Amino acid sequence: MVTGASGGVGSAAIQLAKARGAKVIAVTSPAKSEELIQLGADQTVSRSENLIEALGKDSVDVVIDLVAGEQWGNLLEVMKPGGRYAVAGAIGGPMVQLDIRTLYLKDLSFFGCTKLEPEVFANLVHHIETSNIKPLVAHSFPLKEIDAAQTLFLEKKHTGKIVLSVKDSH
Repeated sequence: MVTGASGGVGSAAIQLAKARGAKVIAVTSPAKSEELIQLGADQTVSRSENLIEALGKDSVDVVIDLVAGEQWGNLLEVMKPGGRYAVAGAIGGPMVQLDIRTLYLKDLSFFGCTKLEPEVFANLVHHIETSNIKPLVAHSFPLKEIDAAQTLFLEKKHTGKIVLSVKDSH
């Protein structure tokens, strides 16, 4: 399961997981659901839905979380015993509550994902060059239009990355 699935990192995570043969559940807004299915997600769940009701307890092997926030406790509840949780963002809020019993009774593994081994980037570039994954660029702006880019970002209606270009900024 990938939270924040419509962003640049989330959309890449969907594609990378599919390349490894995973069944992917994307957590997103309903308006972006079809785009993520076309990208490779097998199923989408609305970010406003209760994940436990939508998926059931102990139903997910791996969570790639780019959001955190209020749904965080439910992410752990839908994880199967022995599940793995990786986090690389907290746009939904950085403070979460953990019932430590969930961690040890389900024997979960937690991974923070900010610094990776050098070969990871080279592997990612290889996947892009061989068209196994395609970075999604929603919009591109010259750096001098950073205010417009930020405004568009805050509207949360895009799928993929918003790119700032230094080349067009003179």
